[in-house]
Amino acid sequence: MIKNSMRTVFLMALVGALFLLVGNVLGGQGGMVIAFIFAMLMNFFSYWYSDKMVLKMYRAKEVTRENAPQFYGMVEDLARRADLPMPKVYIIPQQQPNAFATGRNPQNAAVAATQGILQSLNERELRGVMAHELAHIKNRDILTQTIVTAFVSAITMISQFAIFLPIGRGGGDGPNPIVLLLTLILAPLAAGMLQAAISRTREFEADRVGAEICGSAESLANALKKIQASVQQMPMQASETAQRSTAHMFPVNPFSARGMSKLFSTHPDTGLRIRKLMNMEKTGVYS
Repeated sequence: MIKNSMRTVFLMALVGALFLLVGNVLGGQGGMVIAFIFAMLMNFFSYWYSDKMVLKMYRAKEVTRENAPQFYGMVEDLARRADLPMPKVYIIPQQQPNAFATGRNPQNAAVAATQGILQSLNERELRGVMAHELAHIKNRDILTQTIVTAFVSAITMISQFAIFLPIGRGGGDGPNPIVLLLTLILAPLAAGMLQAAISRTREFEADRVGAEICGSAESLANALKKIQASVQQMPMQASETAQRSTAHMFPVNPFSARGMSKLFSTHPDTGLRIRKLMNMEKTGVYS
């Protein structure tokens, strides 16, 4: 939807503007360029290799038509409906129902589902979830996330450098200490809030596109309701095989269903998402 796309562009522009502001206040032009280069290098590596890293982290096992014919065939049909190349398909040995998509582009994509989601959702609901994940691939949300993360990382790096180095740029004879202190504290917080807002916007858009791919907004809504309830009962525990930094990849945050600040949440309120999907089911309009 144009509204969601424009919101994403606007929020990304705000992240860029915040980067320029923080760079000039704390690091000057030179510090800004250095931080951005470092951030780009780090996130370039992440962009190319994060799919392999996250699949390995969750001990995902690739499946084929031969050893998982029903699930593989479902993804194949949805990919065809979405006009996407067939992604690699994985199953995660985790009982919590959830799933994610990864890969730098549609030609190098993968979708993964937990054993729990394959067992707890019916076929229509599972189709809704996998269509949602394919929507992330279709919308190139991994690229969007990488760009935003590069700017946010650069903002954080500049703020950290400024604590140890006299690189502030204030007016008059030197840096304005009040401006520097406020920037050091508020800039990383603001960057994190914008990053989370972009993630929430992309989730809304993936819901809409996913519903169109599978042909049933209600199926995705029912699936989200079941996943949310399961996460509340059995949240994942952060460990070497499950890290909170990957939470944004799942349709529902797998680590915590309660107590998260809405400003920093990577996911929209599940109840709101369900209402939007049910409205789409009734009217054909996602609003």
